[in-house]
Amino acid sequence: MSEENDRPNSIGPNTQLVRAGYDPFDYHGFINPPTVHASTVLFPDAQTMAQHGQKYTYATRGTPTTDALCNAINELEGAAGTILVPSGLAAVTIALLAYLSPGDHALIVDSVYGNVRHFCDTMLARFGIEVDYYDPGVGAGIEALFRSNTRLVHTEAPGSNTFEILDIPAIAEVAHRHDAIVTMDNAWATPLHFKPLDFGVDVSIQASTKYPAGHADILMGTISANARHWRQLKHANGALGLCGTPDDAYQVLRGLRTMGIRLERHQANALVVAKWLEGRGDVARVLFPALESFPGHEIWKRDFKGAGGILSFVLATDRKEEFRLRAQKFLDGLSLFDLGYSWGGYQSLALVVDLSDRRILQPPQEGPVIRLQIGLEDVGDLLADLERAFAAAA
Repeated sequence: MSEENDRPNSIGPNTQLVRAGYDPFDYHGFINPPTVHASTVLFPDAQTMAQHGQKYTYATRGTPTTDALCNAINELEGAAGTILVPSGLAAVTIALLAYLSPGDHALIVDSVYGNVRHFCDTMLARFGIEVDYYDPGVGAGIEALFRSNTRLVHTEAPGSNTFEILDIPAIAEVAHRHDAIVTMDNAWATPLHFKPLDFGVDVSIQASTKYPAGHADILMGTISANARHWRQLKHANGALGLCGTPDDAYQVLRGLRTMGIRLERHQANALVVAKWLEGRGDVARVLFPALESFPGHEIWKRDFKGAGGILSFVLATDRKEEFRLRAQKFLDGLSLFDLGYSWGGYQSLALVVDLSDRRILQPPQEGPVIRLQIGLEDVGDLLADLERAFAAAA
């Protein structure tokens, strides 16, 4: 874990990505940081050991490699400090554990990542923490859901699988009037396209598994806090003993260097695919905030600088009993889109979305929801593959 450094943010985003977090001349000019493998750290004498009087004391509290990534994320997020954890899910759950206590109440957006909902309904409930879910379109109306013991509001924008856009500034303003902490899962946009801490969020969460790593071979999450809430996050993480490994930190830092140009390609391809899907009669709806037809487009346009490469669409189906079969036929008709979970890597992926766990939002009734991760392939090839899948589903 690492605290904020002093590198200026007056450069462009891609320049910042190339240079963030590490000065080559700290290590004899080598352009990438060394991968420091460690558990035990030695002390020169008993007094230094007793007082923890040196920068590194044990590898769970950071190494030069993990600090390089934390420093880079601090610069991108504008954060006071960042911790690394083993996955994106762990980043959300550790953030909730850091700020909630027995008897507290939390508000969680109903479009939240399904595994986070499972954690809230099981682990948080066991700890005596009450959870209510709220409509992602509630905006400032979230005030009606606050109780005297509401301590945290968790946001995710866009929402998982159906990509609802939240009015983050309005929600944060209400939460802060009630002295509640605002956390946000910002994996879809990354700090390049949306900086949560600039919009009133206190704790920004990323699944570094996705775009930062970018190659579908790393699991990692980051949690970045503002100055007011950094110390509590740091202490909670120290108590839990969870940390990211130096090898994974090295790979994520290397992935960051090209994240900007990869996001440009993901977004460009996704826009072409989304507009192509909109023109099809066998598609009931396209769920992608960058489309003008999307209900949350105006808020997205106001607050976000760009879009990611993941979207969903509703495959038009006449009878509900045929939803599953039609979706499976569509997926089996794909050849360039592989079937797999996660997203953010270079390869295009597809899956059927399960929305049965939602409490407030109703799943689309026109047909099954198909989620597409639009990768870095030539978009004409992706459209041809989708065309074959629609034919198979028909």
